[in-house]
Amino acid sequence: MLWYENEVRRLEAEKGKLSYEPEMVFYGSSSIRLWESLYEDFKPYKPVNLGFGGSTLAACDWFFDRLVGMYNPKYIIVYAGDNDLGDGRHPEEVFIFYQQLIARVKGRFGNIACAFISIKPSITRWNIVDSIRYTNSIIETEIKKLGEPLHFINVYNRMTDNSGYPKREFLDPDGLHISQKGYDLWKEVVGQYITEQIAPGHHE
Repeated sequence: MLWYENEVRRLEAEKGKLSYEPEMVFYGSSSIRLWESLYEDFKPYKPVNLGFGGSTLAACDWFFDRLVGMYNPKYIIVYAGDNDLGDGRHPEEVFIFYQQLIARVKGRFGNIACAFISIKPSITRWNIVDSIRYTNSIIETEIKKLGEPLHFINVYNRMTDNSGYPKREFLDPDGLHISQKGYDLWKEVVGQYITEQIAPGHHE
């Protein structure tokens, strides 16, 4: 976990730059970190972006107390697991990391809303698409079984075409990271889910 240290320290320093106490923590890998419009997109929820590049779900669990533990949020939105699978981890391992993370959320904050954004499809990782789909499936099944305050936000389906292949327009030229169009889609899908399911009636 040492190679994340600079990124983690950068995030620790972010706290001093905020003019408010965050209500919604966005936590996870570079798909969160590179979401440049995130603060504007979710302004009513007083967000903080705790994404760190290359992070795995395992790393999110490892650094949880240090990063998310700095705050006292009402809501946590997580995107991770993509890099675990890319590193050769099996879906079942990623699922265990998810369970560990949820146990940590509960242990620290009790019964607060925690949403998992589905692992996205990508052209670069098309060779492991079955593992991505399966990981999404077992995490979604667990969330449905346990019920609220856990949530599953499906961005995967909207990012694929009719044949199930990733739509290029939603990805950067590298075929892995999310493009601006992709973030516009995420803003719509994630924002709608938050408004309807996680924080209905929320006002600034």
